Amino acid sequence: MSQRRYHSIECKEMDWSRVCEQAGGERIVLAIDVAKHDFVAVVQVRAGEILARVKWQHPQETRLLLAGVTQLQAGGPLEAVMESSGTYGDALRGQLQARGVVVYRVSAKRVHDAAEVLDGVPSLHDAKAAEIIGELHLHGRTQVWVEADARRRGLTAQLSQLRQCKARYQADLNRLEALLSRHWPESLVILDLGSVTLHHLLATYGGPARIQAHAAAARTLMERVGRIGLREERCSALLASTATTLGQPMVAEEEALLRWQAQGLIETHEELRAVERTIEQAVAADAALAPMAAVVGRVTSAVLLASQGSPRDYPNARSYCKALGLNLKEHSSGTRRGRLTITKRGPSVARFYLYFAALRLIAHDPLVQRWFQAKTARPGAIKGKQVVELMRKLAKALWHQAQGHPFRAENLFDLSRVAGA
Repeated sequence: MSQRRYHSIECKEMDWSRVCEQAGGERIVLAIDVAKHDFVAVVQVRAGEILARVKWQHPQETRLLLAGVTQLQAGGPLEAVMESSGTYGDALRGQLQARGVVVYRVSAKRVHDAAEVLDGVPSLHDAKAAEIIGELHLHGRTQVWVEADARRRGLTAQLSQLRQCKARYQADLNRLEALLSRHWPESLVILDLGSVTLHHLLATYGGPARIQAHAAAARTLMERVGRIGLREERCSALLASTATTLGQPMVAEEEALLRWQAQGLIETHEELRAVERTIEQAVAADAALAPMAAVVGRVTSAVLLASQGSPRDYPNARSYCKALGLNLKEHSSGTRRGRLTITKRGPSVARFYLYFAALRLIAHDPLVQRWFQAKTARPGAIKGKQVVELMRKLAKALWHQAQGHPFRAENLFDLSRVAGA
C-alpha cells in the first residue's frame, strides 16, 4: 500500500476550479473529519472517485475552505457529511447550512468499525476517517442533519446549566463531609449532609465551638430555617453534641473555610432550585410536553425532549426506544448464547432521568408496584433488570401518548401473565 495514499493538500494551495472540472457536474460529496483545530476533508463524486484531500486549521483557515465550497456549489450539487460527535464541527456545519449546503451526519461508531474494511488496516487517522465518512455516505449510511429548533436548544442550554449546578453542589457536599468528619462527626449522624438547616448553621457560626458559645441564637436559627421539618429532639441532640464532639478542635482558618464551604452550598442550592423552577415553568407552558410531564415529571420530560426530540419525530415506539439506547443486543456464537443487554446508545442523561422516573412509578403506582414485586420475587431475579424492563415499557408508552393516547399503567403489561401478581 502506498505511503502517500492519504496525502492531503493544504487548503490555501487547493485549485478548486480544477476539482469542479473533474466533477463534471456530478453530485459532489465533501466528507469532513472534525477535530479541535486540524480538519481534513475528502472531495469525491457519486462513483466514489476521490478528487482531492484537503486539510486546514480551524478557525484560522476555515474561510478559505468556505470560499472553495462556494466554487464547488457552482460545479454541481454539493453535499457535506461529518460525524455527530462533540461541538467542534458545529460552527462549520452552521456556515455550510447557511450557504445552502445539505449537511448529513454519520455515527462515530460506524466510522470506527469501518476502519479495517476500507483498506485492511485497523488504524484510523484524520484523512482515512474522512474517506470512510464519504464512503458511508455514498452507501446511504447517513442521515440529514436536522438542526434543533429554538425551543429544544433553549431546553438543552437550561439542562446543561442544571447538570453543572448539580455537579458543583455534589462536589461541595463531598468537601463539607470531609470537613465535618474531621471536626464534628456527630453532625453527620444527627442531620443529613444535605440538610439546609445544617448548611445555614455552619455558614453563620462555623464549627461546634462557636455554635456552643451561641447556643440560644443557634437554636433560633435552626427553628427558623428548619420549620416544622426539624424535630425538637434532633435540634437538641445537635446542640448537645457541640460540647461532647470527638472532632478535632478547629483553628480560625479552618472555621473560616467551613463557613465559606457552607455558604457556597446555600448559594449553589438556591441557583439549582431557580434553574429547576425555570425548566418546570417552561414545560408547564408547553402543550406538547405537559402530558409527558404528568407521567415522568417536568424535568425528565424536558431532558427527553432536549436530548431525543419529540416522540412524534419517530415512526414507531420501537424506534424511540432504540434512540434512547434501550433496545436489546446479543452476542452469541456457535453453542454459546450471550445474555441480552441494552445497547446504551445515545445520550446517557436521558436514560439517567428515565431510570428515576421508573423508580418513582414503582414507588407511587400500586399496579406497577404489584408487577415489580411479582417479577422480583422469582428465583434469580435481579431488581435492576426489572427497572430497565420498566424503562423500556415506559419509553414505548410515551411514544403512544405523544400520538394522542392517554397513559394508563395497566397498558404497560398484562398482569395475568405474570406469576404471583
